[in-house]
Amino acid sequence: MSRIIWKGAITFGLVNIPVVLKPASRSQTLDLDLLDARDMAPVGYQRINKSTGKPIPKEHIVKGYQYEKDEYVVLSDEDFRQANVEATQTVDIVSFVQADDIPPYYFDTPYYLEPDKRGERGYALLRETMRRTGRAALALVVLRNRQHLAAMLVDDNALVLNTMRFADEVLPISELKLPKASSGKATGAHAREIEMAVKLIEDMSEEWAPEQYRDTYRDDLMARIEQKIESGQTHELTPAAEEEEAPRKSAKVIDMVALLKQSLDTRGKRGGRDKSSEPQEEDAPRKTARRAPARKHAPAKRAAGSRASAKRPSHPSGGKSTSASRTTARRKQA
Repeated sequence: MSRIIWKGAITFGLVNIPVVLKPASRSQTLDLDLLDARDMAPVGYQRINKSTGKPIPKEHIVKGYQYEKDEYVVLSDEDFRQANVEATQTVDIVSFVQADDIPPYYFDTPYYLEPDKRGERGYALLRETMRRTGRAALALVVLRNRQHLAAMLVDDNALVLNTMRFADEVLPISELKLPKASSGKATGAHAREIEMAVKLIEDMSEEWAPEQYRDTYRDDLMARIEQKIESGQTHELTPAAEEEEAPRKSAKVIDMVALLKQSLDTRGKRGGRDKSSEPQEEDAPRKTARRAPARKHAPAKRAAGSRASAKRPSHPSGGKSTSASRTTARRKQA
């Protein structure tokens, strides 16, 4: 079971709901260590004093805020806690908004909220009220010495707290160079293209099932690691492959309708085609005909080679007499 990383309460109005905060995600990235390629010794991570160049023990490292050049105010863990004791112990709901109104790029890290002792009734009340109104709660919470804006959402029977980015942390979309919505310009989407794209999207639509998607890159990398272990290549480096510069392709006009139609046809052949109408009986002889000569070619080539060698003269003079007779015949014709 996931660990408890925070204990406090949800507050809105005069309501106080004791809760605990638990992680809702985990990292599946491979834990790789840095090694010295010469002797495979681990490369450690050291905190170095920039003045002396010597490593510093962890217990001697403190956090400081530079308020002037080379002048610092040192802050301890107790300073962070006492800055706002109430803020570090509450998920303070400040407003409710429509869940669909929150742009996705504001979301950051998800957490689960679980009712603590004597918090079940208030937890259920808040959850069912939010479910009925379709609202998300916007709250302020302090985690790991930093205040976060957070969105509280209902998922099944749980309240999920998703930390968010503040508005000044999100870069404005207006800085992007985007195609206009009008279809009159070359960069816009035309009605025919939209119609075909809608059909393709509908054809590719399915129920939400996240378990069917996997980090295939991680799986392939683990398979390569296991292959190296099995073959005994535990201390060998794989040489870098030589990359050839890809030839530059000239720009060409893209027919979006043709590409969309091709995509629909391809998907239809994969899943929607009626197999009973396929000429299966005609396909079998073709596959056999392609494979059959491969078995006959090898001996045929050997036989042709043996016949050619039988016709060749056993001594070099045969080649000269043949060329001489051809020369004489040409002179007579002349």
